[in-house]
Amino acid sequence: MVEAVEVLLDQVEGFPEPQREVATELVSALLDMYGEGLARIVAACDVPVDDELVSHLLLLHGLHPVPIETRVGRALDEVRPYLVAHGGGVELLGIADGVVHLRLEGACNGCPSSALTLRTAVEEAIARAAPDVERIDAEGAVEPSASGLLQIEIACPVPAH
Repeated sequence: MVEAVEVLLDQVEGFPEPQREVATELVSALLDMYGEGLARIVAACDVPVDDELVSHLLLLHGLHPVPIETRVGRALDEVRPYLVAHGGGVELLGIADGVVHLRLEGACNGCPSSALTLRTAVEEAIARAAPDVERIDAEGAVEPSASGLLQIEIACPVPAH
């Protein structure tokens, strides 16, 4: 649903004037109206903030009741078992100006596939829980080599036969 709205908004950007201006004003007026209504609902009801669509709407209107630090922390808790199973971990160092600062630990720190792990596990979990995060910086994340191939490191040497 969110993607469909983004596609439509992109199409509106291609409209000639004055149609683009009218469409943009209409969207803005609708957002204001729905935002005010949503604020009233949030004030009166227990809102299901775990619902992704509801969460996005609350963020859009600046109404999300759960602080970003809590949402990011829950996302990291969600991926920790995966990281631990691979001998690693992640620590939240802080959040400032929409940027999440992390440290990859254990086998994840300096691991050549850590960038891939970060993108697939950690970034996806954070994006679902806190789409208002602008960027993630992670200490210990290593980008793949210029060839595009991942370096393979063996943790312990294989004994000779």
